[in-house]
Amino acid sequence: MTTQEIATKLVALCNKGDFQTAYQELYSSDCLSIEPKGAPNELCEGLEAMAVKGKAWNESIEEFHGSSIGEPIVAGNHFSMTMMMDATFKGIGRSKTDELCVYEVKDGKIVKEQFFYSM
Repeated sequence: MTTQEIATKLVALCNKGDFQTAYQELYSSDCLSIEPKGAPNELCEGLEAMAVKGKAWNESIEEFHGSSIGEPIVAGNHFSMTMMMDATFKGIGRSKTDELCVYEVKDGKIVKEQFFYSM
């Protein structure tokens, strides 16, 4: 798959909330995931670590209010998209987060993802 095809498919899967299929089909098994400095699970290496991070994030949500994903912008073997999430977190309260998501593709798979948002 080309970077554009991967980007388009990732947006479609995220819009459906089908993150499991995205990880299985689009990500390299040794993918690197980077959150902003100081965020929980700031650095995860590999799909297994990312699954643990995803499970912890899901368990922290008390109520999910909505999300939106922007169209991808592709440049060579990188692409980016915007993501907005509105959720109430256990012990924290309701929070709306706007973030920029940047991905790197190599050999037809996502090998790195990095998220930029205010904490």
